[in-house]
Amino acid sequence: MIYQLHELQKTLMAPAVLMADAAKHLFTNPFSPLSYTPMSRTIAANSELFVRLMRRYPKPEWEIADALVDGERVAVSIEVASDKPFCQLLHFRKDTAAAQPKLLIVAPLSGHYATLLRDTVRTALADHDVWVTDWVDAKMVPLAAGPFHLDDYVDYIREFIRLLSPDLSVMSVCQPTVPVLAAVSLMAAENDPAVPKAMIMMGGPIDTRRNPTAVNDFASGRPHSWFSDQVIMRVPMNYPGFMRRVYPGFLQHASFLAMNPDRHADAHRQFYNHLIRGDGESADSHRRFYDEYNAVLDMPAEYYLDTIKVVFQEFQLPKGKWLVRGKPVQPEAIRKTALFTIEGELDDISGNGQTEAAQTLCRNIPSDKRKHLLAKGVGHYGIFSGRKYRETIYPQIRSFLHLVSQREADLKLVRVK
Repeated sequence: MIYQLHELQKTLMAPAVLMADAAKHLFTNPFSPLSYTPMSRTIAANSELFVRLMRRYPKPEWEIADALVDGERVAVSIEVASDKPFCQLLHFRKDTAAAQPKLLIVAPLSGHYATLLRDTVRTALADHDVWVTDWVDAKMVPLAAGPFHLDDYVDYIREFIRLLSPDLSVMSVCQPTVPVLAAVSLMAAENDPAVPKAMIMMGGPIDTRRNPTAVNDFASGRPHSWFSDQVIMRVPMNYPGFMRRVYPGFLQHASFLAMNPDRHADAHRQFYNHLIRGDGESADSHRRFYDEYNAVLDMPAEYYLDTIKVVFQEFQLPKGKWLVRGKPVQPEAIRKTALFTIEGELDDISGNGQTEAAQTLCRNIPSDKRKHLLAKGVGHYGIFSGRKYRETIYPQIRSFLHLVSQREADLKLVRVK
């Protein structure tokens, strides 16, 4: 009933949101006489704050129309390379004849849309042919499409890797580090020639026993049945996925806010003050961040519950007990794929050492094909977005992938001789 009540509340508040939005425009539009009254900024600020707190946030746009390649701006078009029930594989095709190495960026399925990686994608486009997993909001997937388990997630990744191979590198951000490692491990164990040449793993929960965070404690501190009973709900009838069991996005969003309530409250107070003072640049910065942050999607219940059990409660990957479709996940089988793990010093979602654990698990990767980076002064989102990512972290990713490609080219040359 909670989901239905949430939808009812949004529906009942819709007229008030529309009225407040109209008031905001009446008291800010330069062609409106009301915008020049003494209390115009106060009324407009109150109206906008109300709208932003009560409105629905749709899936954001990518807003990537071009990219800088070799000093020139080239057009970018987004194409759907593979359309599956729970995920679209997007190709950011550039209008250039220059051949660039392929990079598959696996976005997290953990509440936000793939557009959260907009900065990651935009930065990588300068040097790579970029593909991105764009996960579908589960409430939009009809029940007839069937369930979606963590095993299905691994299958999707394996399929995408095979589609894009050869000479492919895979970057996984946060949650997908686990299924990506599983996919590559299974492919390596089968001697699949499509194994990627490199994996970049950023801020992911490979081994959550290391430096557990509040997120880890929450997941491990409750029985598995609690999650099934308390946070899994049926999609209301006003969506295509009616009756599908999901972990609703609005619950995930509430948990995001609960992690740092004072910080979010202060951000909104500052936003209000920026509106009162007429500081449009600062207000726009707030809007951009929260338009993305407040846009959330529902996760399939099967996938969510599998992840809680496998990753956060039973630690099946680091313990060597994880089976996918009945086959053991053995990271030690990986020998040809290079590995670069990245963590943020101030990450409060994936603690330090959790991603680095992949280095221990993938013990048969040669030492000259592995690297670990602890980014100083960087939190979870700073690992893949923002100035420090662009100026400090990404250049090391680019150099690592270039070095891997160069070594592979040298090895092929030696074999030919």
